Amino acid sequence: MIAFNKYYNHFNILSIAIVIISLFLLTFKGLNFGIDFKGGTLIELRSTDDRINVSSLRDNLNAINLGDVSVKKFGNDTDFLIKFENNSNKNVIEQIKVSLDKSFGNQFDFRRVENVGPKVSAELLKSGVIAISIALILMLIYIWIRFEWQFSLGAIAALFHDVIVTLGMFSLLGLEINLSIIAAVLTIVGYSMNDTVVIFDRVRENLKKYSDIKIFELTNISINETLSRTLITSITTLLALFSIFFFGGEILKGFSLAMIFGVIFGTYSSIYIANTILVRLNVSQKTILKEEDKN
Repeated sequence: MIAFNKYYNHFNILSIAIVIISLFLLTFKGLNFGIDFKGGTLIELRSTDDRINVSSLRDNLNAINLGDVSVKKFGNDTDFLIKFENNSNKNVIEQIKVSLDKSFGNQFDFRRVENVGPKVSAELLKSGVIAISIALILMLIYIWIRFEWQFSLGAIAALFHDVIVTLGMFSLLGLEINLSIIAAVLTIVGYSMNDTVVIFDRVRENLKKYSDIKIFELTNISINETLSRTLITSITTLLALFSIFFFGGEILKGFSLAMIFGVIFGTYSSIYIANTILVRLNVSQKTILKEEDKN
């Protein structure tokens, strides 16, 4: 049996430190919001000339005063992704085509052009925040009904940890936040909760079964009894996510990376956040019986 409970205090201190750092990064550095949330234009180009590079493309676009322009490789060496913020020129796409044709000849295929206005982007950001908040509240209510309030606090603390730390990692690395990342965060909430509920179910069963064992030891027993299931689920999920990250193309990189962070943090928090809340609140068999009598 692995003595997870020996390291409760150590990992609690580490988690508090990581959450504080993440909140500091989110407050002072912020997130790198993509066009979905800032508004602007996204263009996906494919060149027929493999000698054209990012630097020459950027120089060409800067010459036509588009403002802050981002140019990067997108999958293959001949694919490029161009992003720039909202531009007052309604014919900006035609202007870009003329400029590129003049400098490079007819070498580009405009595969995708997306425009997001400032009003739409603000609404999308608001909707994303509301979606995450509602998910957390509903999870809190579900656990409160399914278990006791102490379990609910443990689960919500684990979810808060996973969401904040994942966003903190994106802030630290300067990775772009778009709608797919919001979808990933919501998926992380569901994954983390599922993992936590499996362990909580076993803790509750063991509380009824072993009245003479304190919660400190009981959580450790429960974690070990569900460990094989936790590892199998996490490892198989990570194998799929790493495959998407390396072979799924540029569009799916952010989503898969957010999910990879979420699965790792979710597995960790189920053990060292959710369960240690039960230990701190000294949950016992009496707690379970009292709640059952009320119901």
